[in-house]
Amino acid sequence: MGIKILITDPLSKTGVDILKDIPDAIVDERPKIAPEELKKIIKDYDVLLVRSGTKVTSDIIEGADKLKFIGRAGVGLDNVDVDAATRKGIIVMNTPGGNTVSTAEHAFSLLVAMARNIPQAYLSLKEKKWDRKKYMGVELHGKVLGIIGLGRIGREVAKRAQAFEMSIIGYDPFLPIEKFREMGISPAEIDEICEKADFITIHTPLTEDTRYLINEERLKKMKPTARLVNCARGGIVDEKALAKALDEGWIAGAALDVYENEPLADWEWELFDRPNLIGTPHLGASTKEAQEKVAVQIAQQIYNAVTGKGIFNAANYPSLAPGMYEVLYPYVNLAERLGMFLSQIVEGRISSVYITYRGEPLVSNDTNALRKAIIKGILSHIVQDAINYVNAELIADERGLEVKEGKTTNLEDYANLIEISVKTDKRMYYIAGSIFKKDEPRIVRIDDFDLEAIPAGTMLLSSNDDKPGVIGSLGTVLGKNNVNIASMTFGRKQPEGIAMMLFNLDSDIDNSILKEFLSVKDVHWGKIIRLPGL
Repeated sequence: MGIKILITDPLSKTGVDILKDIPDAIVDERPKIAPEELKKIIKDYDVLLVRSGTKVTSDIIEGADKLKFIGRAGVGLDNVDVDAATRKGIIVMNTPGGNTVSTAEHAFSLLVAMARNIPQAYLSLKEKKWDRKKYMGVELHGKVLGIIGLGRIGREVAKRAQAFEMSIIGYDPFLPIEKFREMGISPAEIDEICEKADFITIHTPLTEDTRYLINEERLKKMKPTARLVNCARGGIVDEKALAKALDEGWIAGAALDVYENEPLADWEWELFDRPNLIGTPHLGASTKEAQEKVAVQIAQQIYNAVTGKGIFNAANYPSLAPGMYEVLYPYVNLAERLGMFLSQIVEGRISSVYITYRGEPLVSNDTNALRKAIIKGILSHIVQDAINYVNAELIADERGLEVKEGKTTNLEDYANLIEISVKTDKRMYYIAGSIFKKDEPRIVRIDDFDLEAIPAGTMLLSSNDDKPGVIGSLGTVLGKNNVNIASMTFGRKQPEGIAMMLFNLDSDIDNSILKEFLSVKDVHWGKIIRLPGL
């Protein structure tokens, strides 16, 4: 019986032909298939190949009894439930970098079109009007461009802006200062960009930390002549606040390619009633070159995986030698979770990472997969580029992130231990984790505090004075907000000193609860950390 491949979004003929070259392959193309129909038929397929149109939800994955691979022809994996696929043992692959240039060019095209009122002037001509004065624009030459997020796309935008002789300021909290200098970009904080830039373009991932990164407060900080571009992700810009900013003249204009809802909700269509807003329907990666490139790339990756020639650009699968998967995978899982945890608590620009492995089987085996998992975990929360086990080290190197490793047979309190120290321009951060029983990951130390916590789901980490009543007060805050505590761990250096607490929660929480948490007397700071479930 041949391998069955299902394609549910349009894919170039070149890509499809590569898949048809797989020996005994049966390739079915079902573009725009309804979700209910996909649920019914997915049980018969070994490979599912999608673009952004198909939502591969946990319901669909649950019924995928034969599925071994999901291929995403594109960078983002927002439309694939990677956690559900991982639990089901399905390998998820994407095509990082395939649409970098196309997206950068589109962002810059919107910037130019907005500066010169090109869409508005064209529509005026269509109406047989000759409104030269009405659509007077501004030059890019000599203007200040603020770039929020300097991953691959942000850097490509910067190159184009430099050709127009713009001055560039940029924000990327995890890019070393020397990298800014190499690129001819002046480092700046987000608020500084809002205050100084004539044009602002966004190139960050959408996370809980970046949701509504551009909000009413920051829009009010911008110049009345400023113009904003978003080709990154919908939800980074508060669209309702943007509408108010355009109506009341806080800024001069905006250009959007991405939106909170796609297709647009009814109220979002009304955004385009404003003459100072232009937009496109998520066309950043929609060029013939980009679509051909990602189609060929994902088809070749599927071909290689199915024919045993290797797995590349897997989002949820490390490269491990035959026979080592069962031994090392629990540690790979732990390593990535430690990296993800660290990335959500560090402040400042990360310059170096030092990893120490203790005990068997860490010391006696190749730690290549562990190192990649840690880097992937650290970078996954902070860069726009799609991070996987294959490209994590490359992106770390591009960002000037120094990574070193060490091994020791000297054991402390645990038979196995992964320790990670991260240096930023603020301070050093430290985390350590171990495997309990056969495959249960645990955080066992954060900075100088010993504790035992499950690195999964939504967590709340806090530091406070070790005084009677503090734990009860914090529990009360969560309780009155109907948030159940799954588990809690507590660490302190000495009685009545500084303590650290980590709560595992049964449900997600927002920043309003965190603010209430931080208002409790004797609490110094707190962070919400979100990790995949176990």
